[in-house]
Amino acid sequence: MTLTNLPELLRDLIHIPTPARLEELAQLAEPEDWSYQHVRTQEQYPVLLNYLRYTYKRLAEETRQRPHQPKIVTSDDGQAMTFNTGLVTPNQEAIYAFAAPNQRPDAQPWFLVSWSRRGEMRMNAFSALPEMAHYFDDPAVLVFDHRKELRTNVEHIISDNKERFPDPYRQMDNYQLQTFLQGAIMNAVERVRRNYKAAIPQYYWGRVQLLLPLCLTRPGVADLALVVEDLGAFYRASTCLTLDMAYNNARQLARPDRDWLHP
Repeated sequence: MTLTNLPELLRDLIHIPTPARLEELAQLAEPEDWSYQHVRTQEQYPVLLNYLRYTYKRLAEETRQRPHQPKIVTSDDGQAMTFNTGLVTPNQEAIYAFAAPNQRPDAQPWFLVSWSRRGEMRMNAFSALPEMAHYFDDPAVLVFDHRKELRTNVEHIISDNKERFPDPYRQMDNYQLQTFLQGAIMNAVERVRRNYKAAIPQYYWGRVQLLLPLCLTRPGVADLALVVEDLGAFYRASTCLTLDMAYNNARQLARPDRDWLHP
C-alpha cells in the first residue's frame, strides 16, 4: 500500500532523526565513520543525517514516479510505515525505518518508532518490503571514460569556489591559482587513467557525476574534488567541492573507496 501523504511524511522524517535515533542507527549498521574530518559541526553524525535525508527524498521521488512499485509503503493494516535505508547490519541484513501513526492531532501523521532488521517480527506486518533507492540504470556512468575530452572552466571554478581552496592557495591571485589548478587537473586525469576507482561517483540533481581528486600540495593527497559531468561526447568540469562535501555526496550512492576520499 502506497503512502498518500508523502509531502507531509517527507517533512516529518527529515526532522525526526534526533541524535539518539542517529546513534541507534549508527550502532545497528555495519561500522562506518559518519563524521566530517575537515570541519566541525554540532551534529555527531552529519554524514549519516545527510544520507538519510537524501535517501528518503530519492525514495519519495521514485514512489511518486512509479506508484505501482512504491519505495515507501504502509503495512497491510495501515498501522505502520517502512522504507529501506540502504544500510545493513554487520551480518549484511537490510535495515528499515519503522514508523507508526501519530496519535497527537497537532503533530505530523507518522513518527519514527525504530530502525528494524529485515527479519524482525514487526516487519511481518508488511506483505512486501520495499527495495532500496535506485539512482542509475547504466553502470557505465560510474566509470570515467578517458577517451573523452575533459573541458574545464578553470576561471569559473576559481571565481565561484575560491573559499573552498585550502591555504595558501586561497590567498593567491586568480592567475597564479589557475596555473596550479590546471596542473592538478591534468594529474587527476592521469591518475584516473591508471586507476579507474579514483573517479568516484556522486548523485546530484537527478544525475550521476564523477569526482576526481585535485592534489595541490602533495602528490596522492587530495585537497579538493573536481566535479565532472558527462555530456555525451565530452566531459565538463565547472566546479569543485571540499572533501567533506564530496564525501557527503558520494556516500549517497555507496561508501567510497578509500583511495583518496574518506571521512
